[in-house]
Amino acid sequence: MTTLDFILKYKVITICRKVYGDDLLQLAHALLEGGVKLMEVTFDQADPNCIEKTSGAIQMLVDEFKETMMFGAGTVLTKEQVVAAKEVGARYIISPNTDLEVIAETKRHGLVSIPGAMTPSEIITAHNHGADIVKLFPAGTLGMAYIKDILAPISHVKLCATGGVTEENFGQYLSLGFSGAGISGRLCDKKCIQAKDFIEITRRATCFASLAQCD
Repeated sequence: MTTLDFILKYKVITICRKVYGDDLLQLAHALLEGGVKLMEVTFDQADPNCIEKTSGAIQMLVDEFKETMMFGAGTVLTKEQVVAAKEVGARYIISPNTDLEVIAETKRHGLVSIPGAMTPSEIITAHNHGADIVKLFPAGTLGMAYIKDILAPISHVKLCATGGVTEENFGQYLSLGFSGAGISGRLCDKKCIQAKDFIEITRRATCFASLAQCD
């Protein structure tokens, strides 16, 4: 199965920010147990060591889970970060913005490109320059009325909702035609991680995975 087919099948991408080491491993195991098989490890742009930290985290996950899960890099803002992610086994590149150089570099390395966009112009520009999926961000802030208004003229573009996606509204995004969602707060809950409550993470993951497979 190709990376893109894997993403389109499982639909739920967990966004992991500032979680490393054993906490990240336990989180991944809890997600997999619940049926969530995609994780995005973000570059913390405020950290001067973000390339080293994120690359190390992705490498650890790839080594641990092989082909049972697929991992990508998130908050990718430079070509250098694309290359660093590729070198440690990342399969997809996710950004908060539409950067044509980042899209081109991602495709040059044979990775799946998922740039972020908000307006119809940004969405179409990303799509026309090779994005495989366009991340609508911030979906929750934009709201369902906005989303419904823009869907008709861009129904040919695969969209991933990110920002404010919960168990309560995920099904609605899917019913509108979204290819999936990027989920942070509900699946990478810092309170649950600090409390080592990975059973709760698995419970939430099971809910999202069940919604994804009902689509």
